[in-house]
Amino acid sequence: MIAFDTNLLVRTVVADEPSQVAIVRELVMQDSVFISRTVLLETEWVLRVVYKKSRTDMLEFFRALLEVDNTEIEDAISVSQALNWYELGADFADALHLAVCGAAVMHTFDKGFCKAAREAGITPPIKVIAV
Repeated sequence: MIAFDTNLLVRTVVADEPSQVAIVRELVMQDSVFISRTVLLETEWVLRVVYKKSRTDMLEFFRALLEVDNTEIEDAISVSQALNWYELGADFADALHLAVCGAAVMHTFDKGFCKAAREAGITPPIKVIAV
């Protein structure tokens, strides 16, 4: 098994360096690939901020990653849950932070933290601290 850094994932989405895309494809064909949650977090940030990719494009990409047979996503169940909240408008980082909390109650000052998902009653408890 090998592990991918953010730049390999970004290359596959933006396809701005054909030679690098070819290398990534070859690596995927030769070995199984581990992708950490932190790499996913950074990938979302780079695609959103640098490449102005839409939420829809990123959802499609991340969900496809979860389906690739030889790709192992760290804590794939939590990542999948985070993507569900992200689809409802949550910030990806917030959704991922919440998804991995387990039984711990997330505390935040952010009134918008996973708001749509929270209002739909599909998140674990979140304590928004009023200031």
